[in-house]
Amino acid sequence: MREALSRDLEAARYAADRAFRQYDAADPANRLVASELEARWNRALVHVAEVEGKLAAPDASTPAPAVAPASFGILASNLRTVWSAPTTDARIKKRIVRTLIHEVVADIDDAASEIALIVHWVGSVHSELRLSKRRRGQRNSTSADIIQAVRQLVLIASDDLIAGLLNRNGLKTGNGNRWTRERVTSMRSNYRTPVFKPAEDGIEPWLNLSKAAQLLKIAPKTLRLAAEAGEIEAIHPLSDGPWIFARAALTTSAAQAIAERARLNPKYPAGSHPNQQSLFSSIT
Repeated sequence: MREALSRDLEAARYAADRAFRQYDAADPANRLVASELEARWNRALVHVAEVEGKLAAPDASTPAPAVAPASFGILASNLRTVWSAPTTDARIKKRIVRTLIHEVVADIDDAASEIALIVHWVGSVHSELRLSKRRRGQRNSTSADIIQAVRQLVLIASDDLIAGLLNRNGLKTGNGNRWTRERVTSMRSNYRTPVFKPAEDGIEPWLNLSKAAQLLKIAPKTLRLAAEAGEIEAIHPLSDGPWIFARAALTTSAAQAIAERARLNPKYPAGSHPNQQSLFSSIT
């Protein structure tokens, strides 16, 4: 019986993961399709919970170990960290919300031009939140600089990695939120930006700094200094982010000259030591 339930749980989890991937790949602009796919995902998650409950039922008679009240305080203090972590996906957040919130009641305050939200928490505690109503025609758009950065980052990075890079640079969405994989995916869909896909033959047309340096057989620092000096063509979308090199740019004479200089002068591959003096005095 337990083995059969374990197989059912594995199948249910697979179905839930498949439903999530279908929902994640849907165009957010097509609200009807996205809503239906989200409903399927939610039903799959409910089924997973039901099978997990059946699997755990034989153990229900076993008394649960006592939990110190202080442990709950520690968990609560870490909730913000878990919620904001780039690795926390939408499924975990939905489970947290379902665990902590009983319902949310929304009302419109036309006089104050606000939306009033009453959050009914589990345990009969209530909180009120007020949000400004969006004016007719108003749209909180993502910065054009961020859109351009994402278009460049997709050359080498997945949506997960892009979200982490945007957050590391302190960048926010048009609504002032932190970036998540889902938000990057939605933004790409809205602006018709293709997703990163590894080359089928393994020969990537775009390389990050370490892979480009490996191809030239030089140190990454040497290549970075050359890129900063404009000696080789490169893309640097974010100040605290990766350098991106076209494979074609690494076969040019400029790239070969950088590699040759590094081999001939390994101690100062980016050029002469800054304190080195010329043997000849200037005649100009």
